[in-house]
Amino acid sequence: MTRNTLTLLTMCVLAAGTGCHAIDFYTPSLQETVSPELEPPRELSMVSLPPYRIEPPDELYIDVMTLVPRPSYRIGPLDVLQINVLGTPKDKPIRGQYRVEADGTMNLGAPYGVIRVLGLTTEEVEADITRSLQFFLKAPTVSIQLSRSATAEELSGRYRVEPNGVVNLGRCGMVYVTGKTVTEARKAVEAQLAHDFDSPRASVEVLQYSGMSYYIIVDTALLPGEGNMWRLPITGNETVLDAVCKARELSSAMARLSTKTIWVARPAPGDSTPEQILPVDWDAVTHGGITDTNYQILPGDRIYIVDDSVVIMNNVIGKFTSPIERLLNIANLGASTMKGTQTLGREYNNRRRQ
Repeated sequence: MTRNTLTLLTMCVLAAGTGCHAIDFYTPSLQETVSPELEPPRELSMVSLPPYRIEPPDELYIDVMTLVPRPSYRIGPLDVLQINVLGTPKDKPIRGQYRVEADGTMNLGAPYGVIRVLGLTTEEVEADITRSLQFFLKAPTVSIQLSRSATAEELSGRYRVEPNGVVNLGRCGMVYVTGKTVTEARKAVEAQLAHDFDSPRASVEVLQYSGMSYYIIVDTALLPGEGNMWRLPITGNETVLDAVCKARELSSAMARLSTKTIWVARPAPGDSTPEQILPVDWDAVTHGGITDTNYQILPGDRIYIVDDSVVIMNNVIGKFTSPIERLLNIANLGASTMKGTQTLGREYNNRRRQ
């Protein structure tokens, strides 16, 4: 017993000499009650999460359902044109669907050859084909319609929200979606497509959320090297009990905690807003099935778990280090005073000699 006491005193003296202080753990008994309208949601009184706001690096799925090109639409690779030409020989007609190749050209067949149509409107393509066919035909009459736009197929797919807050729709441009709900993002996509298409219709779905998450922070000596902080995705119906179960899945050391102090730290905007701390009565939640403090977890919440043995050790060390720290502060003050007195004495003697 004597050896253990001396060892503990030695550790306290070393800690005080290096300027360490006792850790100020949160004390649930200091938490003030809130008004009923500000009561947080709990296990049996959950709320629906607010509409999600898109942010980088979310992954979206954009499905373009209707695209009717405007007359000013520019032909692109893999588009399909419906071409009918009057005045051609019966054995060499130009009638049917013609696909634009990846290099922007379209083959009308022998003997008419290949014509470049990339970036042209249907009217411009019609004029170019008419001029080209005049070398083979006397008075060709050309009519062209866009049968299928490859843009619709290209646009439907998965998109990553870039760091600057936009999604890249390829040749249809970029759309800023950060901070928007799914409905607002859909309207923004349709507005961008409306530059080239009549009455476009699209749908937007979030496949991977980046902002829908919460944190588990464990303060205990049982997790050396295992990590004591995790960032987990949120589904909308988690409670504190679910978070602690998840922490036990992530670390086997959590199962060895016999007693624990838990609270939920909820993000508070601005420096002037007081802390939003929700203490959890762990014994009541687990042993008694009381749901008052089994709070629903909201995006951004910090679930703080402290091993009670760490709190007890912190208090014990604080009782020993506080008086020692005060004595050292007094000793430092006395030493500083003596040093100042000696300095003043030397300056006085130097002036007398002069």
